Amino acid sequence: MIKLLKIIIVTIIFITGALLQAQEIKPIEVKKVMKKVADWQIKHFNDTYSGRKKPHHPLDWTNGALYVGMVKWAAMANDDTYYNWLKQIGESHEWKLHYRKYFADDHTVGQLYLDLYRKYGDNKMIEPTKEQFNFIILHPAKTSLKWKTPYHQNRWNWCDALFMSPPVWAKLYKITGEKKYLDFMMSEYKATTDFLYDKKENLYYRDENYIGKLDNDTKIFWSRGNGWVFAGLSNIMNELDPSSNSKEYKYFLKIYKKMAKKLLTIQTPKGHWSMSLLGQDFYPTPETSGSSFYIYGLAWGINKGILDKKTYSPAVTKGWNAMVSHITQDGMLGYVQPIGAAPGKAWVNKTEVYGTGAFLSAGSEIYKMYKGN
Repeated sequence: MIKLLKIIIVTIIFITGALLQAQEIKPIEVKKVMKKVADWQIKHFNDTYSGRKKPHHPLDWTNGALYVGMVKWAAMANDDTYYNWLKQIGESHEWKLHYRKYFADDHTVGQLYLDLYRKYGDNKMIEPTKEQFNFIILHPAKTSLKWKTPYHQNRWNWCDALFMSPPVWAKLYKITGEKKYLDFMMSEYKATTDFLYDKKENLYYRDENYIGKLDNDTKIFWSRGNGWVFAGLSNIMNELDPSSNSKEYKYFLKIYKKMAKKLLTIQTPKGHWSMSLLGQDFYPTPETSGSSFYIYGLAWGINKGILDKKTYSPAVTKGWNAMVSHITQDGMLGYVQPIGAAPGKAWVNKTEVYGTGAFLSAGSEIYKMYKGN
């Protein structure tokens, strides 16, 4: 009886996965669901999340990740409402980064500022970021990447950081043409990768604490942590010229392709990626923030001609349809794991702002991917 039940469950999962993969994606529907999710999040911007008693500060990394996706939606929306909402965030905080000078998470909002500068051309939008990064270049942190050493997070010693800060440096390089920003970013990114990247699995450990540890006899690779990295790679390479064949572009491209190939093999039958990437048998609950970042990065690669569409589009389509299935009628994206650093739990009725940002980022590339079909 138990064996029969297992067969039935596996069959249901297979059929569900096949249906999700087969569902046609229409660009007009992508924009419609993106608008619904964006509108819901703006309406609930000052809610509390992850069990906290106060809303996130507008410049906190959580909201910084939201803005990364929201500004992509603003560019698609044909409605200045979203640009105006984002612009008032910067204006009300004098275009300053969050309060810790070296801490990567507090640089995240800079991605928004630089994107708004590109639209409006107002120097005041980028001057505080330039000033702070110039200071860091002249006074670089000399701390160890090892966890629990003094001031260790003054450098990028956790994989989330590779989404938060490096794209800001890359954007500043592209905008100013000053190679010092690219050089600093490359040096620190390589140090982090040498420290946290598992060359056998082509995935990143969240931080030193997880290297060599096992969970149910599997290595611990946190889904959202690697989602931060994978989406960050796309955002960095967006700022580099692929035709230049530069050593910097080739460095990121090599990591990106290896991660993409790995991600294709570990997507769950339901379309998401497990919270512990190699342990889907032990973490069956859907998780939409890490998964949305993977969909974003994979769709981006297809759109750039980096990934073979025939090979990768089924996974992207299945993943997107899975994400859409977890959006409530009023526009909340469910199954977003709360703030953490490792595989854990997620709930159908709980969300987080960075999950919305990841979803909107994914939608921006899904729309491009299917617009020409």
